[in-house]
Amino acid sequence: MSQVQPGDASLVHDLIGIGFGPSNVAMAIAISEHNARADEHEAVTARFFEQQPRFGWHRGMLIDDATMQVSFLKDLVTLRNPASEFSFLCYLQSKGRLIDFINHKSLFPLRVEFHDYFEWAAAKVEDMVSYGHEVVGVAPVVRDGTVDHLEVTVRSGEGLAVHRARNLVIGTGLRPLMPEGVERGERVWHNSELLAKVDGLEGASPSRFIVVGAGQSAAENVAYLHRRFPEAEICAVFSRYGYSPADDSGFANRIFDPEAVDEYFAAPADVKRRLMDYHGNTNYSVVDIDLIDDLYRQMYREKVLGAERLRFINISRLTGVEETPDKALATVKSLVTGEETTLAADVVVFATGYRQADPVGLLGEVADRCLRDDEGNVRVERDYRITTDPDLHCGIYLQGGTEHTHGITSSLLSNTAIRVGEILDSLLDRGLKSAFDEARSVTGGTGSPAR
Repeated sequence: MSQVQPGDASLVHDLIGIGFGPSNVAMAIAISEHNARADEHEAVTARFFEQQPRFGWHRGMLIDDATMQVSFLKDLVTLRNPASEFSFLCYLQSKGRLIDFINHKSLFPLRVEFHDYFEWAAAKVEDMVSYGHEVVGVAPVVRDGTVDHLEVTVRSGEGLAVHRARNLVIGTGLRPLMPEGVERGERVWHNSELLAKVDGLEGASPSRFIVVGAGQSAAENVAYLHRRFPEAEICAVFSRYGYSPADDSGFANRIFDPEAVDEYFAAPADVKRRLMDYHGNTNYSVVDIDLIDDLYRQMYREKVLGAERLRFINISRLTGVEETPDKALATVKSLVTGEETTLAADVVVFATGYRQADPVGLLGEVADRCLRDDEGNVRVERDYRITTDPDLHCGIYLQGGTEHTHGITSSLLSNTAIRVGEILDSLLDRGLKSAFDEARSVTGGTGSPAR
């Protein structure tokens, strides 16, 4: 058993962040910018732990021609601080591409470029993060019946260590979702691992791929595999007649506005459900119209030429898949006739989305102090703080897992910059900054931390 090493017993961080994806990178930037303006008693002490060895965001989906579905102005900082030196425009200037990007006349960068921007931004605050460190547990420190800080156990190559914090911000991201009863394997993939897995096919001559799903990632996978393997047949399986276009019109996009979070949070439960039903087509199981048109154009061209490699098996569902040593056997059922067909493929790719990681899965007995609503969901305040019993004085903030309370932007980039600013304001307003509290106890003052 690994020996648990105590951290600095005299140090209680104001904030520990679990995970260091884009949301917690943005959190670190907001803290860095605050600390640059604050004096030593008002500075926020923070540490982030990330289990990956370096920054990475959906690396398996960085197809070379895939673009973002969100404007570059919704980067990590601009909506919160348009003058920030951490903006996408400052990144472009540092790379010598600002004029070229302007001439490109697009609001939507390549996904691989935006990932590079994230890496650039993360590197500028790398003194606040420990990579290769996995948070494996959280425990309360109880004194006189109350909990004023938490002990966070972190595992790294050096073993286990305990760190202390008055607040947590959880940004553990999404987990790949596979259909019930389907397990990933050598020939059964989730689209999140597409690029890494495809590299293993170099030198092979696959004859057929099956892509399951009707969303943006599914359509991108179909287009990519069709281009990458010019001799292979690509079969797209989905239960619709065809891909549905994303609604990115100006009025519909207001569902992503910061003000929409206020409205959604205050809305009755039935209105919340209706809003998600009305505007799910801005994000879920929809595809950019340009990509839909490109795929249809390619399919039609192949029909004209009599060399069909793109097959769209619509109004159908994949009901099972079995791996053999040299093939994956997929059973596809027509939703109209009920007829089942077995297709042999070299690879079946499931572009079937993601699920939110359990927001309190790491909290151990602290989770018992987190209150839940009538449907079993964690209760979350407007400032993204979990509602806890009164004896837990620590703030536990969520970056993701708040769709039921805050709406569709819960796990999206659209509102990240605003969200981290609100979390930081909440930390400061609640007066839980350890350095400030210590100074206040010495001076006897009662003022609030500067914002």
